[in-house]
Amino acid sequence: MTAHPEHEQESEQTGALLSSCSALIPVKALAAAKGRLAGYLTPAERAQLVLTMLHHVVTTLQATGRLSRIVVVSADERVRACAVSWGAEGWPEAQPGHNAALEAAARRLQAEGVAALLTISADLPWLKTEEVAALLAQAQRYPVVLVPAHDGQGTNALLLRPPLLVPYLFGEQSLQRYCEAAQRRRLAYRCYESPGLALDIDTPEDLQRSGLAERWLSARSSLHCLRERTPCQSLDIPQP
Repeated sequence: MTAHPEHEQESEQTGALLSSCSALIPVKALAAAKGRLAGYLTPAERAQLVLTMLHHVVTTLQATGRLSRIVVVSADERVRACAVSWGAEGWPEAQPGHNAALEAAARRLQAEGVAALLTISADLPWLKTEEVAALLAQAQRYPVVLVPAHDGQGTNALLLRPPLLVPYLFGEQSLQRYCEAAQRRRLAYRCYESPGLALDIDTPEDLQRSGLAERWLSARSSLHCLRERTPCQSLDIPQP
């Protein structure tokens, strides 16, 4: 069967897009992470939970084989060291503040040749490779792709082609604000929904909703976090 020229061109464009698409994962300092779980988990358990979910997100993104780079941005040295041990890049925050730190990292990646950038939450324990692949495919048609959180108000992922096509607006009511920002700029955008991308973990209710609560309680006695204990969870980096 002879391939049509237009199909060959589309395939080449898709390959070029995927080869220049990177991922950016912001992570708070472990001491400050998941504060709304403070009455449910100890500080050490919350840190372990954060690292386990981050490990899952990083390995899931890697398994797609469709991202040229995966960068974890955090002020926490332990988080960055874990990212590197898992095969990602670990960058310190170049600017204070969540959105400012992301913007600085995105500008650096764009200057280094990244043409499309997926910014994704670190706390997506049920994220699947096929969901990431389907999300990345949306960038072929839409320069702005938004992934709503399960509450319909937050944003768990943002795919921009090119990076910084709209500013970072993470925070309260971010999904609505992202939609408005795209509309003001007359940019085509799509809200893409899937279970593994929607379910982030911030509250005890989220743990219950995800089915992780029982897993976590049973994991406490065996020192295994959620599904497995990652090597970096016992990493001890001296504080400066």
